[in-house]
Amino acid sequence: MTPAYGTYGRFIQQIRLASGVDHSRYPFSLPAVRQLACSGALALAPGVTFLVGENGAGKSTLIEAIAVAAGFNPEGGSRNFRFATRATESVLGDHLILTRGIRKPRTDFFLRAESYYNVASEIERLHRAGGPPLLRAYGGVSPHERSHGQSFLDLATHRFGPEGLYLLDEPEAALSVQSCLALLSRMHELVEQGSQFLVATHSPILLALPGATIMEISDEGTLEQVDFDQALPVRLTREFLGAPGRFLNNLLGTGEINGTQGSWH
Repeated sequence: MTPAYGTYGRFIQQIRLASGVDHSRYPFSLPAVRQLACSGALALAPGVTFLVGENGAGKSTLIEAIAVAAGFNPEGGSRNFRFATRATESVLGDHLILTRGIRKPRTDFFLRAESYYNVASEIERLHRAGGPPLLRAYGGVSPHERSHGQSFLDLATHRFGPEGLYLLDEPEAALSVQSCLALLSRMHELVEQGSQFLVATHSPILLALPGATIMEISDEGTLEQVDFDQALPVRLTREFLGAPGRFLNNLLGTGEINGTQGSWH
C-alpha cells in the first residue's frame, strides 16, 4: 500500500491570508483569521488536521473560506456543484492563498453540517435530470430518505474515496457516539489510502484519530498545535464526566464556564 504521509495525501500544503485587508472588520477580525495573519501561514500536514476552539473563534468561517478558495461550492458538495440557496458565505475565501501539492486529488467533497439538506436536494435534482446515476455514489438512496446521521455516514462510506480531499465542518453534528466511531474508522481508512482531511469539530471522539494534527484556536486568537489530552473538547468532556454533579450544581447555580481554562468557578 502506498504510504499516506509525505507528499502523498497532501493536496493543500499551506494557507495564507493576502495582505491589505482591514483586520477591524468581519471576518478578518475573527480570532482564527487574525492569528493566520500574524503567523504568516497555516501549514497543513498530510492526513487529518482538526481545528478546535470555542464557538465564535472562526473555525467554520475558516473552513468555508478554504473550501471557496479551493473551488468548492460555498454550501457544500464536490467542486462540480454550482447551486446556490442563499449566499451567506463571507468574503474571506477571496483573500486566501492556497499552496497546493504536486498531486491532485482523485475526488473531493466539502461537507457543511448546517447546509447538507440543500446539498441533498441538489443531489436529487441532478439525479432526476438524467446522466450518470448519481445516487449510486451516495449508497443508492436519496439522503432525504435517510436520517441526517445515516446520510452523513452514507456520504463517507460511499461517496468518499481514496486519494481524496475532504473539508468537513462539524460532521459530528448529526452523529451518535457510535456513528462518530464509525466515521473515525472510515477517516482512518481513507487516510491510509492517501486522502487528506481538514475538519472543524467539537467531538473528542473524532479527535482521538491516530496520527491526526490538532490545531486549537484560543479565545485570544492564538492558533497552536496541541496533543489530544490538551485539546479543549477533550479536557472539558473529561472534567464533566469525572464530576457531573459538581458541574451541574455550578451551572444551575451561579457558576459559569471559562472556555479558555476549561474550569468552572
